[in-house]
Amino acid sequence: MKVTVFGIGYVGLVQGAILADAGHDVCCIDVDQNKIDNLQKGIIPIYEPGLSSIVEKNYAEGRLTFSTEAEFGVNFGELQFIAVGTPPDEDGSADLKYVLKVAETIATHMNSSKIVIDKSTVPVGTADKVQAMITNVLNERFLSRESQPKFSVVSNPEFLKEGSAVSDCKRPDRIVIGTHSKYAEDLMRELYEPFNRNHEKIIVMDVKSAELTKYAANCMLATKISFMNEMANIAEKVGADIEQVRQGIGSDSRIGFQFIYPGCGYGGSCFPKDVQALVKTSDAIGYESQILKAVEAVNYSQKNKLFEYICQHYFPELNHQAVIENKSLTGKTVAVWGLAFKPNTDDMREAPSRVLMDSLWQAGAKVQAFDPESMEEAQRIYGNRNDLGLMGTKEAALNGADLLVICTEWQSFKAPDFDNMKSLLNEAVIVDGRNLFNVQRMQQKGIKYYSIGRTPKQMN
Repeated sequence: MKVTVFGIGYVGLVQGAILADAGHDVCCIDVDQNKIDNLQKGIIPIYEPGLSSIVEKNYAEGRLTFSTEAEFGVNFGELQFIAVGTPPDEDGSADLKYVLKVAETIATHMNSSKIVIDKSTVPVGTADKVQAMITNVLNERFLSRESQPKFSVVSNPEFLKEGSAVSDCKRPDRIVIGTHSKYAEDLMRELYEPFNRNHEKIIVMDVKSAELTKYAANCMLATKISFMNEMANIAEKVGADIEQVRQGIGSDSRIGFQFIYPGCGYGGSCFPKDVQALVKTSDAIGYESQILKAVEAVNYSQKNKLFEYICQHYFPELNHQAVIENKSLTGKTVAVWGLAFKPNTDDMREAPSRVLMDSLWQAGAKVQAFDPESMEEAQRIYGNRNDLGLMGTKEAALNGADLLVICTEWQSFKAPDFDNMKSLLNEAVIVDGRNLFNVQRMQQKGIKYYSIGRTPKQMN
C-alpha cells in the first residue's frame, strides 16, 4: 500500500519506518528542510534504539522516502497519516493548529479519494474538526459535492513508549481504529495485516471512543505513577519502606508491577501533556476531573523531592524555598546522573532533572551532569552556562562534586564502583530519585543515602 505520513517527529518517523519495513511504500513529509536533508544522509533526529538501522535500510531500498513537497505527499498515498505535534496551549489544552493545517493541506491538493488518519494524540472531537476543515476546503475547490473526491477521517491513536517504540510498533498490544466507514476499516485492516498475524489485535470502535482511549490509557498510567509516589510520601512519614510495599501490592495480579515504581515524577512528551489536555477537555464540558487534577498536582510536587532531600541534608532547619531565597547552596557543586525523563531516550521534555537543576541554580549551586544520550539535547536547551558542566562520563560528573543526584535509571548507573565514587565526591552522599540501590548496602559502605519512600531511620 502507498502511505503518506505528515510529520517526521517521534511518532511519524517510527510509524513510517515500521510500515515501510513491513513492505508498504511510505512517503514522509515535513516542513523542516534540514531534517529532510539529514534523514536522506542517514542522520536520525531522535534517539530510539533500533530505529536508525530500519530507516537507513528502507530508505536505501526505496520503500521509505522523505520530502518537503506537500502536494507530492498528498498525491502519493491513499492513506494520509497526520502525525504532527499537539503541544500544550497556554491553558494546558492541546493546540491543534498543526493538525488542522495538515488537514487543510490535504484538502487543498487531493484529487482522489483519501483516508485521513489522526495518529497524533488529539482531544475528543478532533476528527470532527478535521472533517469540517477538509469539507470546507473541498467546497471552495469544487462546484458541487458530487464532483468532490471522497474521504474518511479515522482515529488511529499510537501507544508507543519512548525507548521501546520500535518493538511496540512491530508487536503492538492492540491496534485501535476509530471509524464509521466500512471501506476505511477494510483499508486499515489491510495496512496493519502484517502486525496482526499472531492473534487478533485490531479493535474497531467509533471515532470519539478511539480518541478518548488514547488519553484514558496515558492518564491511567500517570495515575498509577502518582498514586505510588503518594504512597511513597506516606511511607516516609510512617516509617515504612515503599520498596517492600511495592512488592506486596505488585504481586496482586489485579495491580501488577508495571508503573508502580516510586520516583521523582513522570515527564516526557505524553503523560504531562495528556493529563493536562484531558483536564481541560473535562472542564470545557462542565465536568471536574478531580482524580486527574490530583495526579498532576502530586507529580508537580514530586519533581521537587530531590531538591528537598538536598536541603534536608545541608539545612534541615530550612524549607526549600528559604534555601533558594537565601542562595544557601552557593559554593556547592552537585553531580547529576541522568537528564532524560527516562532511559533509552534523549528526550528531556518535562524531565525531573530540569526541575532539579533550575532549583539548584536558583539556590546558587553549580551542576556537573552526565547522561548517556541527552548531552546534545541539554546543550541545545541550556547553551553555555558557567553553572553547568556537561561531562563526558559519569565519573567526570562526580569529580569534585559535593554530592550525587540520580534522576534517570539508566542501566549503566545501576552497578557503579562505590569506592571510586567516594574517592571522587567531596562527601559520600547520594540522592537517588529512582531507588537504584539497597539501603543497607549504602549504610555498610558509609554512604549517606536518600531515596524515595524510605524512612529517615533507614537512611541514617
